Amino acid sequence: MSPNRALGLSKRLSILARLQLGLEALYRVETRLPIDAFLIDAAARAELPTARAPREQLLVRQEDGELGLGLFVDAAALDNLERNDPAARLDQRNFADFCLAVEGVSHFVYVALHAADDRAVSQLELELQAEVDKFACCVLVAGAASDLRARLYGDVRFAADLDDDERARYRAANNEARRYAGALERRYVRAERTEGLLGELRRFYRMDLPDKLGHIARLD
Repeated sequence: MSPNRALGLSKRLSILARLQLGLEALYRVETRLPIDAFLIDAAARAELPTARAPREQLLVRQEDGELGLGLFVDAAALDNLERNDPAARLDQRNFADFCLAVEGVSHFVYVALHAADDRAVSQLELELQAEVDKFACCVLVAGAASDLRARLYGDVRFAADLDDDERARYRAANNEARRYAGALERRYVRAERTEGLLGELRRFYRMDLPDKLGHIARLD
């Protein structure tokens, strides 16, 4: 199985739709929600009462038992990914924007699935899964790279407008994902055990946060 086929990337869809298809195929889940229909632009986001305006943001509103979702991803990042297709080549031209897009799609899919099952999801759980998804997508699209963990989790700079709790949450998600990615490298990636890697990732995806943290601690 080729890496791109393992992730399910197809050139006939938008980059976000392709990533959604790939993540849902990877984890054998289905939201039945076309992500492009939930994409909002900068003007639409500016009309909403948001405290921050990062380059990627999942907006969630619950009212009268209904959950509303809106996903913002920086338009310049999406344009870059359309010009520099990560399915063809993932390098310095598109790496950061690819990770940004993966994060947005990861958040969207994870929240949608939990909402469908009427399950709550913590912000730390959401961020941890997104960090793991970045590693998984990079490996499956571009193959193993000796510096991948360092690029994803090493020299991380957090936004200046984060409060202390937010900064602590992002740091914890980054640290735990780095540890888990290290275990995946040792057990599966270096040995090119793709099927084993997929099985491990699918098991991890279905764990709740305490089980995920315990699993990482046992593997580390």
